[in-house]
Amino acid sequence: MSVSQPAIVLVHGAWADASSWNSVIPGLQQRGFTVYAPPNPLRGLPQDSAYVHQFLTQNAALQGQPVVLVGHSYGGAVITNAAVGAPGVRALVYVDAFIPDEGDTIGGLASAEPGSCLGNEAFNPVPYPGAPAGDVDLYIKPELVPGCFATGLPASQAAVIAATLRPLTASAFAEPSGPPAWKTIPSWAVIGTGDQVIPPAELTFMAKRAGARITDVDAGHLSLISQAPVVTRVILEAVQAAG
Repeated sequence: MSVSQPAIVLVHGAWADASSWNSVIPGLQQRGFTVYAPPNPLRGLPQDSAYVHQFLTQNAALQGQPVVLVGHSYGGAVITNAAVGAPGVRALVYVDAFIPDEGDTIGGLASAEPGSCLGNEAFNPVPYPGAPAGDVDLYIKPELVPGCFATGLPASQAAVIAATLRPLTASAFAEPSGPPAWKTIPSWAVIGTGDQVIPPAELTFMAKRAGARITDVDAGHLSLISQAPVVTRVILEAVQAAG
């Protein structure tokens, strides 16, 4: 791959891992792109953003390489912060994602419009070792996954997702976002018009505020799985612009 051709870095969201990109990665690799899908620790917005920032700036494989940075759901908040001060990042792509401005919290954004299926009663809280006072890991109740988090997917696939959820800390919902990278880096947004986790009206508001090029898709919150060709196409549009 030419050093001038962008690498693509995919950041997963909460209650997921990098395998959530498995339907997108092959289409990018088949076109000759180098793709990375690093882990998002899901320990809190400052910690997770710092982790991805270090991956972008300290990874020898990315030095001197332009990068298209993609985030799904909570991963959108992470890339908004992680890309600040990462000179290689030339484009941001948000997939059913939070696009916070400075001072926003994901809890505040998720509840700014009515309709999210993930209210306070949607989670099973579990203590974790070394947690700050009062913090817990939050798991989506398994029975809510098919009709909420994983709408539009086959029942068998939703059941696997329910079984393999990775938790997000409760504290992450209230941590304010920092200065946003989208103010200086061009952005794109894929919006699932049937998203029940982040209301589509809020997704659209955030994307327009960021000046993102918007693509609506007939999908729920996991368009990166259910509508992977559309998500791949939008990433490629960002790559073309970044190259």
